[in-house]
Amino acid sequence: MTDLIQTIVARAKADKQRIVLPEGTEERTLRAADRLLADGVAHITLTGDPDEIHSLAADFGLKHIDRATVVDPKRHDRKQDYAELLLQLRQSKGMTPEKAAALVEDPLYLACLMIKAGDADGEIAGAQNTTGDVLRPALQIIRTVPGISCVSGAFLMFLKDGAYGDVLVFADCAVLPEPTASELAQIAVSTAQTAQALVGVEPRVAMLSFSTKGSASHERVDRVAEATRLARKMRPDLTIDGELQADAALVESVARKKAPGSEVAGRANVLVFPSLEAGNIGYKLVQRLAGAEAVGPILQGLAAPVNDLSRGCSTDDIYKMVAIACNQAIGLKNNYI
Repeated sequence: MTDLIQTIVARAKADKQRIVLPEGTEERTLRAADRLLADGVAHITLTGDPDEIHSLAADFGLKHIDRATVVDPKRHDRKQDYAELLLQLRQSKGMTPEKAAALVEDPLYLACLMIKAGDADGEIAGAQNTTGDVLRPALQIIRTVPGISCVSGAFLMFLKDGAYGDVLVFADCAVLPEPTASELAQIAVSTAQTAQALVGVEPRVAMLSFSTKGSASHERVDRVAEATRLARKMRPDLTIDGELQADAALVESVARKKAPGSEVAGRANVLVFPSLEAGNIGYKLVQRLAGAEAVGPILQGLAAPVNDLSRGCSTDDIYKMVAIACNQAIGLKNNYI
């Protein structure tokens, strides 16, 4: 894990992105921002009362917060511009000037408006806010990339023994409870692009099921088979196969029997689960029973990176997620994502 995270951090340092941390008075966020600024990983914007932020930084003994841009949501030069942008984006959904003027003071809305206006490249939040609160303004303002209509969540799974490689990418483990075939196809494409942008590998995507190549008959199997067809149609340049059982996807000896000739079977490095239930259970089993380290969720499908933290996150988690968001932003700008 250490080598890949160092690579991700090094890529971020080499092409600094502008990341907004809207929970600017939260202790772990401030400590992570201080480290990020000291290490030169990103240009950091903190939202919150400037006096409070600088007072807390002094209390915590932080030496580098002065390098951050601090934006007070209640009073800053771009406030009216952002309110007008929000009104323009949401007027057809019932947004009024009064609502826009109020929402623009919400740090989570402000962060997304900064990104939409081109004043920032990504956002990390969730140390204090729920996933719904983080995602709502992102979906309303930033929206999804062309060709993708759904947001999903991937985890980087760092494995201990290396029998299946050093890292696998799992999705969707965080967002869509029961994806359609079309949504599964989009998740497959998004996760392949995440693997390219963050792990730096050529993705081999396995569309998981309880069936391998027609070994079982069920509407859920049909959905995965259709998703595989749609994903290949969306991105014929990617290596995607399904439906595959997990052992056929990962174990070469099983793959030779169950899916001979498959470019993915026995060699998969991206696993797309058929439902959120399966994905969430799967990543937690691998994490707890195999001792893998899970980094995420990394939100995919948005037109700019907005990543959601666990409210139990550590300073180190925030540091890593900022570096990951920088790599996502770089990937988006270079059409990797």
